[in-house]
Amino acid sequence: MRLKKSLMLAAAFMVGISTAQAASLHTQWEKFQAGRAMHHLSADGQKAMVDVLQARDLLSQGKVDAAIPPLYDAQKRLAAAAKDNRNFMAAESQLQPTPQHPAPTTHKPSAGTVTWIPVGGEFIVTDTLAPEKKTAAQAANQQLKAGQTQQAQQNVQVVGEDADFIVALAPLEPAQGALNRATVFTEGRQAAPAVEALDDLLSGIVFVSDDFFAQAVPDKGQAAAKKSQ
Repeated sequence: MRLKKSLMLAAAFMVGISTAQAASLHTQWEKFQAGRAMHHLSADGQKAMVDVLQARDLLSQGKVDAAIPPLYDAQKRLAAAAKDNRNFMAAESQLQPTPQHPAPTTHKPSAGTVTWIPVGGEFIVTDTLAPEKKTAAQAANQQLKAGQTQQAQQNVQVVGEDADFIVALAPLEPAQGALNRATVFTEGRQAAPAVEALDDLLSGIVFVSDDFFAQAVPDKGQAAAKKSQ
């Protein structure tokens, strides 16, 4: 990506634009990078995870009846996310988990080939990041956890490409199975096993780099355009 930026700025210089215009071009490129990262996420998948976390929090407080609506919403949203063109099929052994966010000790690898849904993302904040960019990245991460992609994108424009973006992938079939178990237990007013089922769902999530995800799921809109040419 840095090579592309250098080439763009060099091209700008060759056609005689001003330094200010070149700087503006650089800024627009970083905004594009931020938008590209957000574009990879499944809106329904994100909202499903927000529902799951809400239901788990309620169940852990013993509020069984209040946990039922978000569980139902999560089921509907996972079903909708299954139709999202950002999904892809692969065995877990084909993924390249990022060392920046290792799987928890409770993680149980998904068996066979499953559908992976991009249900969330996170910007990795390093000590070398400028304070204002670190603050913006942390704010964006909180907004992503809440499913507020558009708001997060505004903060990410401050960060540009100075922070690495990683994508959270949930295995659809195992996630739906765990969610269904949690719903049945909740309907039966059994909070403890319902929480355990949701923990199984959450521990099944795998984090990969944005670059890996981009290679695994090429832009289908661009692919269609090339095919029609």
